[in-house]
Amino acid sequence: MSPPGRPLRADAKRNREHLVAVAREAFATADTAVPLESIAREAGVGIGTLYRHFPTRDALFEAVYAAELDDLTTSAPALLGELPPDAALRAWLGRYAQFVAMKRGMVDALRTGLAAGRLTPPARERVTAAVATFLEAGARAGSLRGDVEPGDVTAMLLGVLLTTAPDSTSEQTARLLDLVMDALRPGQDPASTDSGRCTGGQSAVSEITETEPPPGSRTS
Repeated sequence: MSPPGRPLRADAKRNREHLVAVAREAFATADTAVPLESIAREAGVGIGTLYRHFPTRDALFEAVYAAELDDLTTSAPALLGELPPDAALRAWLGRYAQFVAMKRGMVDALRTGLAAGRLTPPARERVTAAVATFLEAGARAGSLRGDVEPGDVTAMLLGVLLTTAPDSTSEQTARLLDLVMDALRPGQDPASTDSGRCTGGQSAVSEITETEPPPGSRTS
């Protein structure tokens, strides 16, 4: 590996990016136990090259997680350029649901990365910032309520996704996300509770990778 803070050579940077791209595809279509040798072979590099960039499987998990989180949390402007704000938010929620489902098998490795400070800024803060972008656009357009705290939406969303059984259907997830959207549309009465209750819920649903997965969702 290059010394910390030292830029990678162009060819090394390409190798690293290609390895992450191949790993993303492998973890999406197979599982997190796919042999690292298979990933190296598919990327057209030797296993030694893979280990120079990612000394452990957990390091590769973290790189895949970071790349996918970047894609997800920076996609709001593009979606808002294609769809009305409420439809854009619903499409983004669907992508986020997919992201969470794919991370169930990585949760232990990612929790370790967070504890070591290698995954920053915190996932929930980045997700909340993306949610805020949609809510602000929707409030201006009149298609989403303007009295909703982005952090409360994140807490509600994580609560839905991280307590859904791993064998639940995508149809059930879609129905639950539609209920979230129903609560965000104008005409819905604000909750008759004080703001402290939402804050408590938000603290109970911690970082996406720090939250315990549903029973039976751990991989060996």
